[in-house]
Amino acid sequence: MGTRPFAAIEWALAGRYLRARKKERTVSVISVISFLGIMLGVATLIIVMSVMNGFRIELLSKILGLNGHIVVQSITGTMPEFDADTAAIRALPGVTRAVPLVDGQVMVRGQEGSVTTGAMVRGIRRADLATLTVVSNTLSPGALDGFQGGNSIIIGSRLADQMGLRDRSGALIPGARLTLIGADGPVTAVGPTTRRKTYDVVGTFTIGMSEYDQLIIFMPFDQAQLYFRKEGDATGIETMVEAPERVEDWVGTIRRAVPDARVTTWQTTNASFFNAIQVERTVMFLILTLIILVASLNIISGMIMLVKDKGRDIAILRTMGATRGTVMRVFLIAGASIGVVGTLAGVGLGLLFALNVENIRQFLSGLLGMQLFDPLIYFLSRLPAVVQVSDVVTIGGLALGLSFLATLYPAWRAARLDPVEALRYE
Repeated sequence: MGTRPFAAIEWALAGRYLRARKKERTVSVISVISFLGIMLGVATLIIVMSVMNGFRIELLSKILGLNGHIVVQSITGTMPEFDADTAAIRALPGVTRAVPLVDGQVMVRGQEGSVTTGAMVRGIRRADLATLTVVSNTLSPGALDGFQGGNSIIIGSRLADQMGLRDRSGALIPGARLTLIGADGPVTAVGPTTRRKTYDVVGTFTIGMSEYDQLIIFMPFDQAQLYFRKEGDATGIETMVEAPERVEDWVGTIRRAVPDARVTTWQTTNASFFNAIQVERTVMFLILTLIILVASLNIISGMIMLVKDKGRDIAILRTMGATRGTVMRVFLIAGASIGVVGTLAGVGLGLLFALNVENIRQFLSGLLGMQLFDPLIYFLSRLPAVVQVSDVVTIGGLALGLSFLATLYPAWRAARLDPVEALRYE
């Protein structure tokens, strides 16, 4: 009965062994559990990796879209020649954007009886704000038109809601104003001296990152200079480059263009944050891989029981001329089939969930009557998911590899079975 490797008879026998009779229900149950374990393990890994990818990409786009890739500041603390320095940086190859800023921290107070909270003021020119697409694309109608001179400011939507400056439709209430309170000089015997000024809120923006939507206030550049006592000065130059992942390539060039400058990259500023995300992603991958590993161990136990139950059949096949290779391949096909089908089902289920994860979150939130994925905790207003082909291939390959390895020992045992011993007591 010698056959060529993986002939039709071997596939037929493997399929027959996977279809259990009444007395073989235990083997069938173990096979189903193994299949479900691999499917759920693969699906969970794809979903989690996709969400982690989405987190990283979304946070990176929000942070870099607002803060830029490189911040250039003066070592002395003042930049009186900021326009010339900005022009010099813009002229560098690979630099896509360079704008001067005046920024500082303030306390914010809204209408009478409203809360007082901290905020970050960013003084920027109207033309530069218009080109900051992560903000300008989400501005409320008419915001840019009112953002020029005077006492106008643009605030984040969450800050506007916190201060009670928007109605139920999300529109600013007429006459919306905020009072900014900042430190003004040294601390005296009666406490710190402060300066206060009330500004008209002419618009709101919604970046989608709760921290920025609640903390950032945009103010016209010249007004920020007056408020922070920076007449004729800037606190820094925000720079963007073509390849932010290689931002260090521009550090030396910028230092030569702007001598005595302190150059800070986004990788330095946010290193701990993004390193934590990467570590968490790696740990989650390792932990969830254990699900696939446990399912693979179930394949081993199920196949060993199948070999034991089919000892008489194996002996008859051997006496009919089946080689050890034939028997080994039969059980190899039977065990590997569970892993292959489970992996394919897991990939399909994982992709289905990952591509619709935000819709699923909204459905569950409505069904349970509670907010899942609180933006105040997770920073983002929506649950992002980005499926990367490399992740899917890695997860699928891992599942298939473990499943294949799990079938080797049971298949080897089946091939080593002695026909005489198997039929002795039959």
